[in-house]
Amino acid sequence: MKALYFDGTKPVYLEDYPKPAASEGHSLIKVLMSAVCNTDREVIKGYRPDFRGVLGHEFVGVVEASDDKSLIGKRVVGELNEGCGDCIYCNTNREKHCLTRKVIGMEGLDGTFGEYFVLANHLIHPIPDSLPTEKAIYTEPLAAALEIPDMLHIRPSTNVAVIGDGRLALMIAQVVALTGADLTIIGKNPDKLKNFESFAKTSHKDGDTYEIVIDACGHPSGIKTAKNIVRKRGTVVMKSTYAGTANIDLSWFVVNEVTIMGSRCGPFEPALKLLNMGLVNLPPIELWDLKDYEKALASDAFKVGFKF
Repeated sequence: MKALYFDGTKPVYLEDYPKPAASEGHSLIKVLMSAVCNTDREVIKGYRPDFRGVLGHEFVGVVEASDDKSLIGKRVVGELNEGCGDCIYCNTNREKHCLTRKVIGMEGLDGTFGEYFVLANHLIHPIPDSLPTEKAIYTEPLAAALEIPDMLHIRPSTNVAVIGDGRLALMIAQVVALTGADLTIIGKNPDKLKNFESFAKTSHKDGDTYEIVIDACGHPSGIKTAKNIVRKRGTVVMKSTYAGTANIDLSWFVVNEVTIMGSRCGPFEPALKLLNMGLVNLPPIELWDLKDYEKALASDAFKVGFKF
């Protein structure tokens, strides 16, 4: 089968990669569409130095074979993290933090930049018939945005800043806007900031201060900007993942009693509901053939992906 394989230093396009097979508790999924996440680019840069395998984790597919017969033929999306099922994290609804977890396209499991892949049945979510594939492809990143209000209560009276003007920032901002909060987007690209103007204030600088600051810029500078604009006893939510580290004075956060929260993957069912109800609006995805992966990865479109 066709697949985009990461060999530890670079992605390699293959047309003879072995097709996987369904196994106990796992389904074989035929990929219809797979989207490029910034995390995929960071894996290529060294974010997951031990990973060798097929890249990709945002997908829409059809279950072709499974021991759960109710899934066969269903159009689906799916979660990334497969835990061991027996540890303290798996037994307390924290599977994504399992110490021996596998992660599609990043840790121990082939991902979705191929014609087929295998996923644990309990991580699979059927897509409503009324939701087009081109919109359902946003389920995983939107779920990540929804993890923020799942972790942190955002009151309508709270003022919130989102650092970043890219894909994840746009999804997070729309989720926060649904709370009625006073929302400001801090970004650098005037054209991208226009995407936010219908529901949020926008700014090119960090002069004001905020009770909640969400870093979604995907760069080590995000935490430094957050430090400059969060109020004393406020909260910083870290959404950025990247290869590399940030040098920051943690004593400042202690003295000013600022809470730092990490936030990663989120709930899929609410994401599917919001997309199906049309409450989150996102630009169309730009689609490429898998063999043109270099052009896809270099594209500056809002969202790019592969159609199979």
